Amino acid sequence: HRAPAARNAFEVLPCSPGMHAIWLHRFAHVLWRNGWKWLARVVSSFGRWMTGIEIHPGARIGRRFFIDHGMGIVIGETAEIGNDVTLYQGVTLGGTSWNAGKRHPTLEDGVVVGAGAKVLGPFTVGAGAKIGSNAVVTKAV
Repeated sequence: HRAPAARNAFEVLPCSPGMHAIWLHRFAHVLWRNGWKWLARVVSSFGRWMTGIEIHPGARIGRRFFIDHGMGIVIGETAEIGNDVTLYQGVTLGGTSWNAGKRHPTLEDGVVVGAGAKVLGPFTVGAGAKIGSNAVVTKAV
């Protein structure tokens, strides 16, 4: 329970864009892995339209991922997110090149990324790291 403002499941289920984005991503990711790339992108685009949160269907996301507020979050195709990771609004997990292959960051378990932070490039943010709001990170932490 990482959001004290979330009082109960009845309130959270219909009113949490972060949860909606994660559910839609999990569905899109299964489609992506099974070769239904076009349909996966359609589901992903619908999720972005509904929530303001853009998660590429190729991104790999662990358990208990939590998005607080969420508007403006962008997670790129080759991003990898471990278990128990928290992202706040406006976070970008982006790439720094147009090359094929790994372009986006890997966040290990328990990472927290503050509002507006940009984590850019194919490197690892270590377990338990905390990235402050509005930080621009281009090297391993």
